[in-house]
Amino acid sequence: MTIARLSDLADAALCPLLVVKVGSSLLVGPDGARRAWLQGLVAEIAEARARGQRVIVVSSGSIALGAGRLKLDKGGRGSLADAQAAAAVGQIALSGLWAELLGGEGVTAAQILLTLDDLEDRRRYLNVTATLARLLDAGAVPVINENDSVATQEIRFGDNDRLAARVAQAAQASAVLLLSDVDGLYDRNPREPGAQLIPQVQGVTPQVRAMGSAESASGMGSGGMTSKLQAAEIAELAGIALVIANGTHDRPIARATQERIGTLFCARRRSGARKAWLGGRLRLKGQLTVDAGAAAALLRGSSLLAKGVTQVTGPFERGDPVAICGDDGQVLAHGLAEYGSDECERLQGRHSSEHAALLGYAPRSAVIHRDQLVLK
Repeated sequence: MTIARLSDLADAALCPLLVVKVGSSLLVGPDGARRAWLQGLVAEIAEARARGQRVIVVSSGSIALGAGRLKLDKGGRGSLADAQAAAAVGQIALSGLWAELLGGEGVTAAQILLTLDDLEDRRRYLNVTATLARLLDAGAVPVINENDSVATQEIRFGDNDRLAARVAQAAQASAVLLLSDVDGLYDRNPREPGAQLIPQVQGVTPQVRAMGSAESASGMGSGGMTSKLQAAEIAELAGIALVIANGTHDRPIARATQERIGTLFCARRRSGARKAWLGGRLRLKGQLTVDAGAAAALLRGSSLLAKGVTQVTGPFERGDPVAICGDDGQVLAHGLAEYGSDECERLQGRHSSEHAALLGYAPRSAVIHRDQLVLK
């Protein structure tokens, strides 16, 4: 059974585990937390649990809340130090608010703060998976945010849209609901006359990506439509549906599911757990450019051989994740390298029969084996 329409998000049989992402502009207003609005959303979460669904919340807002309390300019995003300080203050307020309001509905809240490394490192990713499973089994609602108080530019998700998709992947959720300040994906900028809301998307294609905008309409958050489309791609690879819906209304989940206002990105395939983790990675260590013959072979399910590699961009070590790109620069796949970048440079373009002499030891069967490779 798959999620085929927006109303399916409220069906416990079709959607037993739902991840709900709440943007900063929804949770925080000029005068602080929008408590009344959040109370309504919490009531909807309690209703979902009453009909047999499990719920995970990915909540933005710590920087915005902390910036208000510290009276920092630019919403706390004027510098990395400001953002970290604002997050340290705001996270206490944010977690306390969720705990209080969920507690009022008889639900236990659990806070988890994550950095990019927690979901990019395979062992730590499995630890997150185990923690989420145990919390859900115990009846809690995990409330997750990026750990902005310690994350630097190099180890940040940068927005909670992609974080929500990666959390959904780790928890093996059925769907992700991104509550934002727009109704969904439009065929052009929604401010333009004649812009049309797209109710359903079957795969994030280059044409769909062209419809996105990197801008955040509120100016308060860090995401825009581009980050939401990237989240949809991560979810799609893991066989998870994703919905973009407008959260500025009261009872936003009901508006999306009952009035069917939003954009549904249908799940297209479910890769194995390891391949889904690999395909959803945001930080890669290098790049291998391949010729047309190798690109075609990859699409047929073959491993990547050194003969088809035309350029190596590093540095990276054996076992590191790398992008595989065609000669036009388009990313074809992600994979775990069987050789470091120095070895790849020595082997690129050379036939397998030459590898032992070039390396001085018995070569491996491929630069990237098909079992460690996922097409994009």
